[in-house]
Amino acid sequence: MMTLREAQPGRVHGVLEQMLQSPDGKVRQAAVFALEELGGPTSARRLEQQLLLEESRGDSDASSVVQVITQALSQLEIASLRATLVRRLNRLAAGAPEGSDVDDVVYALWRKRHPELIPAVRGALERISPPASEGLRALLRLLESSLQELWVWIEDGSVPVEQKTKVLTVLDEAVPEELEPVIPSFIFLAGSMIETASTKKGQERRFCDRLFTLLLLHRERLLPALPSNARTILREVARRMIAAPETVRIIKAATLLVYVGRREDADLLEQHKPQDEVLARMYEEAAEVLRKFPHA
Repeated sequence: MMTLREAQPGRVHGVLEQMLQSPDGKVRQAAVFALEELGGPTSARRLEQQLLLEESRGDSDASSVVQVITQALSQLEIASLRATLVRRLNRLAAGAPEGSDVDDVVYALWRKRHPELIPAVRGALERISPPASEGLRALLRLLESSLQELWVWIEDGSVPVEQKTKVLTVLDEAVPEELEPVIPSFIFLAGSMIETASTKKGQERRFCDRLFTLLLLHRERLLPALPSNARTILREVARRMIAAPETVRIIKAATLLVYVGRREDADLLEQHKPQDEVLARMYEEAAEVLRKFPHA
């Protein structure tokens, strides 16, 4: 089947131009996805133009299109788009933005991370009030901190857990190789708060949930690289969340055990299998995998 890149560029761009002018937001979103696939300076310029048009619309459809344009701009390998995203951030900072809109730009800027972003992010942080600015705070932390400074920050008990959770959320987008050594510190922190996380809803539980999400998103690279002490603690954290009351249980802990668990953990999964058929099947499949592990 012919791909967009193989089709006649003029004809494709003509069709996409019509789609971008559609009153239907989903049609415009589809055009944005296609431009992202096409790539190149022409697509990038058209996405920049459409971003301004969608911002001027100001309705819910336009907000959805702005979101996918922002994601597309972060994916295109064009250095000048960093400045486009900074301009988007500055326009948001001039008003009273929603946190979700700021976060979309935060994630895009993290994908295009560069030290030259620090002044722009710091300036926007001064103009955008919490809680909408929390993503910016996390981005600035990652941009400014050395590896040693991040270790100290993660271990600092005076830093609110919410800020550390937000850093995990930004890292969902990308975990640079040079930051892989901080992952065990996040795991050790989860181990220190598991008593609270596994008994009630709150920031500690949310932190563990986001940690599981990050590790599973980047499982092929992060999980095999964990040192043995971090794997041991992560396994215990996952086991505690599997055995937690259903009101606070983190379902993805079952999947995580497939990567850090042992054969005997299959019994724990069976014992705490949810009543929901779909979720129960997830536990059963994880247990089946674990039972194939060799005895310790």
